[in-house]
Amino acid sequence: MQENDKFCDIHNGNNILYNKVENEKNNITIFDDNQIRDEKNISNLIDNKQTKTKKNISNSAKIKYVIIFFIYIILLLSIIISVIYIINSFSLKKEAEEESNLINTIEVDENKVTKVETERMLQVQSLKTENPDIVGWLEIKGTNVSYPVLQGSDNEFYMTHNYKKEKSKNGSIFLSKDYDWNLPSTNLLIYGHNMQNGTMFEELLKYADYNFYVQHPIINFTTVDEDAEYEIISVFKSRVYYKSEQNVFRYYYFINAETEDEYNEFVSNAKNASLYNIDANATYGDQLITLSTCSYHVKDGRFAVVGRKISSDIVDTQKRPEN
Repeated sequence: MQENDKFCDIHNGNNILYNKVENEKNNITIFDDNQIRDEKNISNLIDNKQTKTKKNISNSAKIKYVIIFFIYIILLLSIIISVIYIINSFSLKKEAEEESNLINTIEVDENKVTKVETERMLQVQSLKTENPDIVGWLEIKGTNVSYPVLQGSDNEFYMTHNYKKEKSKNGSIFLSKDYDWNLPSTNLLIYGHNMQNGTMFEELLKYADYNFYVQHPIINFTTVDEDAEYEIISVFKSRVYYKSEQNVFRYYYFINAETEDEYNEFVSNAKNASLYNIDANATYGDQLITLSTCSYHVKDGRFAVVGRKISSDIVDTQKRPEN
């Protein structure tokens, strides 16, 4: 009986030990499963993070490439625009230079040239057959200023058209529409663009330097009737004034003096406005010439050179160019 009890105790003990071992196994298995699941979760998290990082890097790269692409496009457009500008500037300069040399391409019969009917006057006659609006030829020797002078029915057309009446940014050198050849008017008011490339009236601005004036004191203006010289009496900067502004010198309105006082007032204002002192002066009855162009020293700035006629070869004082 005691042996059976011992056997039962041993058997029970073994059962208890067995159960403990099995429980430990189960616990280990459960622990291992949980650990595996945790590791998988961590791995998934890492993979997701890496995927997101790769996507962010990919998106950043795309944005970078887009920015670089647009920078290249902007640079390319800038280069194209610059090339077009250079080509247009070169074309305009070449056009102006060809127009300036136009007078030298006209041949005249030397037998018709006399002291009172010069070669230049005969050349102007020939030019008028191409365009009756050509009233003369303007030249300042030693400069690029050497062009036909046009006169239209308004002061707008030849701002944007050349002597052939073709559209051109250079425009033309043109005489105010208000100048009356039949009187004739007191002041030849002649306009031209400041092309900032050495052509048309750009060189007038060089008269701001006194030494330039000393070297180029004479303006030549030739029509079919006379070959005249004008000595410069004033060089000044101005601007277009508002209507409300009082007691200002609006030189661009002066075409014909109705009285001696009006003439003297213009000459006095021009002399006072001059950038430097010039001994030459004008007296009532002297024919005047005023060359005007744009200047950028102020808004709507202007630069003007005024001269008075000192000599001319005249064919017929009663004959004037037809408009």
